[in-house]
Amino acid sequence: MLRFLAHRLALAVPTLILASMIIFALQQLLPGDVATALTGEERDPEVIAFIRRKYHLDQPLPVRYAYWASGVLRGDLGVSVRLQKPVAELVLEKLPVTLELACLAMLVALAIGVPMGILSAVKRGTWADAAANAIALWGLSIPNFWLGILLILLFSVHLGWLPASGYVPPGESLIDNLEAMAMPAFVLGNAIAAVMMRHTRAAMLGVLGADYVRTARAKGVSPLRLVLRHALPNAAIPIITLGALEFGQLLSGAVLTEQVFSVPGFGKLMVDAVFNRDFATVQGVVICTAATYIALNLAADVLSAVVNPKLRRA
Repeated sequence: MLRFLAHRLALAVPTLILASMIIFALQQLLPGDVATALTGEERDPEVIAFIRRKYHLDQPLPVRYAYWASGVLRGDLGVSVRLQKPVAELVLEKLPVTLELACLAMLVALAIGVPMGILSAVKRGTWADAAANAIALWGLSIPNFWLGILLILLFSVHLGWLPASGYVPPGESLIDNLEAMAMPAFVLGNAIAAVMMRHTRAAMLGVLGADYVRTARAKGVSPLRLVLRHALPNAAIPIITLGALEFGQLLSGAVLTEQVFSVPGFGKLMVDAVFNRDFATVQGVVICTAATYIALNLAADVLSAVVNPKLRRA
């Protein structure tokens, strides 16, 4: 197992380095300039030159990357030129909000997608299978921002059950926190639930057709036990892998949902940074998202290897 883990870590490290290079290079293609954005309309040449020296903007691209990468290795993601705060501090402040939203959205996706996928596979060819596939197709087709607006109109404007926007930390009031996060979590988890349903159905169909399942059925094993004890554990590996990948997608895909519901998380921080040419913040947020995504993939590989020891030799 240690050899398997070391091999996966050896793949993850260069992947993260390559991702950091791409992030830094693409950042330079964005229009606008930090120095001119900070000086506003005054555009004093001496002030602009001072800002360029301070943030190494007058250096060649490889030198700037070396400054930035060495800072990242020390845990220094730079300073937000807009907020004048360390980016690492901003990330630690906003990341828990986005992680909470992503966790709640994943719970929604698992609670809807996995049971629907199992039901669809067990009832293959029936009206239940057709209904589950139709719901999954609807979930994949509907845009998040449109669904968010519809939910706000229904549950906030007409019924008055849930707040339309904002965020309450769980430490202040858990109920208010869950009420504020209910609609964003459902919107974000909706599309993931559809994907989970389709993959769970495919994995379960493959397992339900296996010889050992037919043998267990011939021995008189009850349908519920057949699904939960014999089929689902063997179909769990692709579902676990998909769950880890989709969780990474949730972190990056929360940008639009956080904007619609004014949730002060990772995505909103990045959008505000882009509009204000706050490149250090954008780089810090994106590299943290990439690192989290790679870590989740690594966790999925390890978890899959624990469930199926044969994968350790792959």
